[in-house]
Amino acid sequence: MQTVDYSPGRAADLYGGPADTTVLMWHGAQTDSRTAMRPLAERVHEHGVPVVLADWDSHADDRGRADLLASARFAAGRAQRLVLVGWSMGGLAAAGLTLATRDVGVAHTVCLAGAFMVPDPISGAALPDSPSGEPTGFTLLHGAYDDVVPASASADFAAALRKWGWPVDCVVLDADHGSIAGAMYDPAADRYSAASDPASLAVAADVAARIAAVW
Repeated sequence: MQTVDYSPGRAADLYGGPADTTVLMWHGAQTDSRTAMRPLAERVHEHGVPVVLADWDSHADDRGRADLLASARFAAGRAQRLVLVGWSMGGLAAAGLTLATRDVGVAHTVCLAGAFMVPDPISGAALPDSPSGEPTGFTLLHGAYDDVVPASASADFAAALRKWGWPVDCVVLDADHGSIAGAMYDPAADRYSAASDPASLAVAADVAARIAAVW
């Protein structure tokens, strides 16, 4: 793994080099917290999949829009196909980018505990009632024990995708809001960090295999 700037002062971890397909991963609403998702990124890369794990700042004046789009353009420049993986608020952003017509094409989108009920940090608005992009496959993964974003958020979004005729697979896993992304919550710091316990890492291995299956 090496860490680079995908734009001035904005960091990303690179696992593997340029390839036909690359996975871009976005963390949740914490500022610059890519390290919380490193266990998942490492396990995805163990399947031979190149990964770009990017920081972004949801507390910026633009809600992180510039960071998200810049990291997407950076990752797309390293591959012909882009698989987009987002966790929580990052999952919402991943859905927003995929549903809209933009200059970055996405081959498949994986949302981990996507916070689909709040405004998209890229557009600043709710997800559209109908998509403008070409139909793209979605995989929605949610933890049964998620007490931050209810699993019904993924179920409702899956129902909307099916109504539009977009392919979607929605699965509830034996996980909570952190472990589904290879992370764990530290209540003292009020922050997620990389998980180290066997149960969370087992979830991360399962999620990584599901991501690799759509690569």
